[in-house]
Amino acid sequence: MVLNYIWIGFFAIAFIIAVIQLLMGNTEAFPAIMNSTFDNAKTAFEISIGLTGVLSLWMGIMKIGERGGLVDVLARWLSPLMVRLFPEIPAGHPVFGHIFMNFSANMLGLDNAATPLGLKAMEGLQELNKQKDTATNAMIMFLVLNTSGLTLIPVGVMVYRAQMGAAQPTDVFCPILIATAIATLAGMVITSLYQRINLFNRAIMAFVLGICVVVSGVIWISTQVDRETLNLWSTVVANIILFSIIIAFIGAGVRKKINVYEAFVEGAKGGFETAVRIIPYLVAILVAIGVFRASGAMDFIVDGLGRMVEWCGGNADYVAALPTAIMKPLSGSGARGMMVDAMQQYGADSFVGRLSCIFQGATDTTFYILAVYFGSVGVRKTRHAVMAGLLTDLCGVIAAIAVAAIFFD
Repeated sequence: MVLNYIWIGFFAIAFIIAVIQLLMGNTEAFPAIMNSTFDNAKTAFEISIGLTGVLSLWMGIMKIGERGGLVDVLARWLSPLMVRLFPEIPAGHPVFGHIFMNFSANMLGLDNAATPLGLKAMEGLQELNKQKDTATNAMIMFLVLNTSGLTLIPVGVMVYRAQMGAAQPTDVFCPILIATAIATLAGMVITSLYQRINLFNRAIMAFVLGICVVVSGVIWISTQVDRETLNLWSTVVANIILFSIIIAFIGAGVRKKINVYEAFVEGAKGGFETAVRIIPYLVAILVAIGVFRASGAMDFIVDGLGRMVEWCGGNADYVAALPTAIMKPLSGSGARGMMVDAMQQYGADSFVGRLSCIFQGATDTTFYILAVYFGSVGVRKTRHAVMAGLLTDLCGVIAAIAVAAIFFD
């Protein structure tokens, strides 16, 4: 229901802004809006079809892992923590393994692997769902933690900074890591408050401490090596871990003496079905976002925020970077474009350029994730998922601004 209102709101706001521009003599708004609808519908279809191969690959691998027993092993290891964050799921249920694999891929920055693993986890959560059209607490917790975008090594952002001529492309590494860790912890707390989950127990506190230790360790390593070495290590380590997972799953299947080829093919068949199933949801959300952008509504909001901050006597330096923060929950590619535009306009080593990069790495594409993941299992009633996800994004934005001020202002 919330997504319904937001979707209508995008179109309504876009229409109002376009009419205002038309009355002011700007005749380009409506043609731009219509072009955007066709372009984004095409983009949504291309994204869905592009996911087919990756979905088939990873769903096939996960099927081998299920039959080989490796997913069950992961689920048992994670049960002490997961049963507290996801109390609706029975202890040791295989879906815990899928959730862990998705989180691991996200932390390593492996987006292509994270999406199919996440969709597989959603299928498992839907099997436990008694009201198939309504999101469960477990689904919402899973997706909010996804939208917090915890990434240990933001390789993509650093590559873009290098391409834009930054003197030290990795100087945003530690700020991004701190901001995204804060967003993840905030998402856990916000969703737990909604769902009345007690966070003060040994397993969850150990998990929080573990995140702090890992983040601190990665920050320390980043200060000990140069940029080229850091980029090399991050890329090599991530891909070694990923391929090791594939080998481990196949090895577990061989050990169990199952036909790994047939298991893979059976799982891969679901990849195509899932890719086709998410097309309508992806078209709906991307067209609405495109219309919102093309109408000039985004520029109107940013300009208004800038004037408001200046009127209140605040420092408006960060306002020029806000388009990236506002766009990130709506569109990953759109936010990436805003980040590059900020670096082009203000300089890669400017405060605005660096803050845009931190915004890009601090959170994830909330509406895209909700539309694709809920759409893949036919959930229409999202309950508090949107609000919890957006509050998590807000915490990530505030953390990014604070961290950027400490590091670069």
